[in-house]
Amino acid sequence: MKTEARVLIIGGGAMGVSLLYHLAKTGWTDLVLTEKNDLTHGSTWHAAGLCTHFAHNPTIQELRATSVRLYRDILPAETGDTCGFHRSGAMRITSNPDRMDEFAHVAGLSRFTGYDLQLLKSPEEVAALHPLARTEGILGGIYEPDDGHVDPTLATNAMARVARQNGATILRHNPVLSILREAGHWRVETAQGTIRAQHIVNAAGTWGWEIGHMMGLNIPSVPVLHQYLVTDTVPVVAARIAAGLPELPMIRDPEESWYVRQERDALILGPYEKEAQVWSVDGVPPDFGAELMPPDLDRVEHILMAAMARIPALETGGVKSVVNGPITFTPDANPLIGPAHGLPDAWLLTGSSMGVMEGGGSGWFLAHWMTHGAPPMDALAVDSRRFGSWADRDYRVAKAIECFGLQFGVHYPYEERPAARGKRLTPLHRLMLDRGAVMGTVNGWERPNWFSDHPGDVAIPSFRRANWFDRVASECQTVTTAAGLADMSVLSKFEVTGSGARAFIDALGANLAPRAGRIGLTHALSPAGGTESEFTVACLSDSHFYLTSAAGAEQRDDDLLRARSAGFEVTITRVSDAISILGLMGPAARQILQSLTPDDLGSWMSVRLTTVAGIPVRALRLSYVGELGWELHAPADRTADLFLALELAGKPHGLGLFGAYAMNAMRIEKGYPAWGSDFTTERSPAETGMGFLIKPDHDFIGREALLRRMDDPRRWDLVQIEIATADVDPYFSHSIWQGDRCVGVVTSAAYGHRTGKTLALAYLRDREARDGLTVEVLGQRRAATVLDRPPFDPDNTRLKDRPSGG
Repeated sequence: MKTEARVLIIGGGAMGVSLLYHLAKTGWTDLVLTEKNDLTHGSTWHAAGLCTHFAHNPTIQELRATSVRLYRDILPAETGDTCGFHRSGAMRITSNPDRMDEFAHVAGLSRFTGYDLQLLKSPEEVAALHPLARTEGILGGIYEPDDGHVDPTLATNAMARVARQNGATILRHNPVLSILREAGHWRVETAQGTIRAQHIVNAAGTWGWEIGHMMGLNIPSVPVLHQYLVTDTVPVVAARIAAGLPELPMIRDPEESWYVRQERDALILGPYEKEAQVWSVDGVPPDFGAELMPPDLDRVEHILMAAMARIPALETGGVKSVVNGPITFTPDANPLIGPAHGLPDAWLLTGSSMGVMEGGGSGWFLAHWMTHGAPPMDALAVDSRRFGSWADRDYRVAKAIECFGLQFGVHYPYEERPAARGKRLTPLHRLMLDRGAVMGTVNGWERPNWFSDHPGDVAIPSFRRANWFDRVASECQTVTTAAGLADMSVLSKFEVTGSGARAFIDALGANLAPRAGRIGLTHALSPAGGTESEFTVACLSDSHFYLTSAAGAEQRDDDLLRARSAGFEVTITRVSDAISILGLMGPAARQILQSLTPDDLGSWMSVRLTTVAGIPVRALRLSYVGELGWELHAPADRTADLFLALELAGKPHGLGLFGAYAMNAMRIEKGYPAWGSDFTTERSPAETGMGFLIKPDHDFIGREALLRRMDDPRRWDLVQIEIATADVDPYFSHSIWQGDRCVGVVTSAAYGHRTGKTLALAYLRDREARDGLTVEVLGQRRAATVLDRPPFDPDNTRLKDRPSGG
């Protein structure tokens, strides 16, 4: 048995074998995969093998599209054997107008990503593609002509075959017994002996939680039982085959929560019930492998009946067999891919409820990340660090049940799902609720999205103008005419201290550290020159810096700061829970603060250590909304008192509250990009409008790649655009057109209540495409204009100080 490995992959399903295949193809050697049973055991072997291009996120879509290309084209060419891929095409049908909006949105995004998803605008178009389906009540659907299904076992074994041909080793029937970190390597005890590895990868799927436990991690995935039935021969299907007709497209009815595909002369019917059945949450039985659970069709009888009503031919075949086995779900139903938080040279590739559909692409994605030091695309939707320690057992179980039940749910913009809420509460949570906050969640935190005058108000999901539109308009009006107060405590926060603090901050990103008492922005880059993180850096002294970053980046940024601090005399301390933040913004902000502190409040982009109402505060003179303002960072246990003091002092000035939606609308009016939507690892600061913050004459990770990208004429360009639309408010992932060319994509958008304009931030992949632009919103192309300057306070007079007479 091989005892030394550059990479040890734990798990022999489609995900793990795909990673082995892709790493071997890069030329990496000493690759070992260990599997406790045999390849495909767990979830892969019993999967229905569906493959799709349908996705709401470009990265997820590319994982799925890469899988299709691999199974359909690449592996057969490499091995000379088929993977059993059938290019049947697929469709989704609906009787729900909101779903038609969703389909239009996904089709529009797919035109930017280059995949052919076709909107079906009538029942007749549905019937023409699937003659077995009844179309009563159907509005239309979406057709995916390049979708299909694959034999999971053939595909996995084909990847394994090529990996072995390229020098990789596969150890079967070799369960992992323990995992230890020692002497800069991983020591993994297996049934066949000890393996010493530089990198380990948890690709254990159904057993991902157990392997994570051995690694010292909490893996937020849960096995959930999924059933599908296979009919016996369906006469009309057999007749179609005899007549030489093409295979029926796969069909899904999201409203009724089922899918059907042809299987030779039979049909497969797969239901997703609303009340999922979790299984072996605290550990899969040791002897479990290629086993199934007994059928339990009573749980899904109502879904089966609905499917038979839509496709009557299902009733003519009888039930030949029932497959009831576990598949894993994460809290958002996306896989966990990327570095394991807090562990060197440890990676995750697990948690996919669509392991075959996403497996081929997921292995490619992680192999690129491991070999290049950065993912090939924006990783936010799949990054394994998007869940923290707050994602405990109760959370992962409740969210897995919710995700399974909403497998076919409509994915609305600004969607807030209700399960497992309240995991992280700011000190202002109760005060916000008492004042009408309608809460959302980010990184486990509850935060106000908007404020209502009516108790019990909730956001009604929609692809069109939201029911909170007028309330957000009122919040923006308060901020721009008086002052607004916001709970911003969800931001990630870090202290950097020590004699090497300034040198470390200089090396952290493309900008240099600010001088004492000042604030700066720096962008930490990937080795490829993309934007890993954005930090607001407040210099309290040359040996003490205070950093804040996006709420959703907390674990990523913690890893980045600790990894890059090696060799510097510094201590990194995460203080996200210890410090809370109040944002005070608006022309009356100075007067309100001056009534509570005798101290100098500082100039724009300054930081002051002061007291407000007797409470110690770090006052950061900056504003994300384009108004005069301060972020007041205070000890968490004093923040409620600070809020009450500010609220009382602000009453004579018309102080009100504002939430995340108002802040988003106002920052877009100013053209301020946001990490996670406008800033991603795919784009460099030279493309995001942050080129003015690049100081190239110092050493930092990604510098050489950034300089090359700055000179590349193919680089993209982030622009602010105005969209001519009055009845629909855009949000993100809308394709941008110049004539018949798709030249860009919207990354964030909102109605600007201070300017009366519908505005967006968008990337143009053709930097010269400035005129004659349209934005596709729900299937309609709307005129768009690139703006040379932000439409709100372009000279920053309001931001830098209160305007005279304002």
